[in-house]
Amino acid sequence: MGEAEDGLKPKRVVFVTVGTTCFDKLVKVVDTQEVKDELLRRGYTHLLIQMGRGSYFPTKSAGDDGSLAVDYFTFSSSIADHLRAASLVISHAGSGSIFETLKLGKPLIVVVNEDLMDNHQSELAEELAERKHLYCAHPRTLHQTIAGMDLGALLPYSPGDATPVAKLINRFLGFPED
Repeated sequence: MGEAEDGLKPKRVVFVTVGTTCFDKLVKVVDTQEVKDELLRRGYTHLLIQMGRGSYFPTKSAGDDGSLAVDYFTFSSSIADHLRAASLVISHAGSGSIFETLKLGKPLIVVVNEDLMDNHQSELAEELAERKHLYCAHPRTLHQTIAGMDLGALLPYSPGDATPVAKLINRFLGFPED
């Protein structure tokens, strides 16, 4: 890791978003010491969590002691600035969050909410992971995904290839193909 001109490590932000939902399992797992230590080991300096309607409040930290600086908020009128500032995004499997992040060319780990019934979001995340546009994890596997990720192996997402993904979703939902 290079150092900034002032001798400090450059700021590398991990932005976590759950959208407008409640996904306490994701917020809790990114708040574990195991995940925070792994992010710190990989050179990240800040963790910013958008926790939505959740009831679990992460532990804030200024990061003064060499640990990861941690902050959180519930909602924002736009998360675009947070996405742009992020070095890594960890997101729920909402298609809006996924495609907005990929469009910005940001490395992305999508965490599937296993508590949702008929979860077509997991199908989308798994398909995009198979195409090497992002990493797909579950709350219980997030630490291993972070530890094993090779961000250089991710392929840029081209918005022109949304048709096969849309067909996959339509097939999953039972709509006839054209």
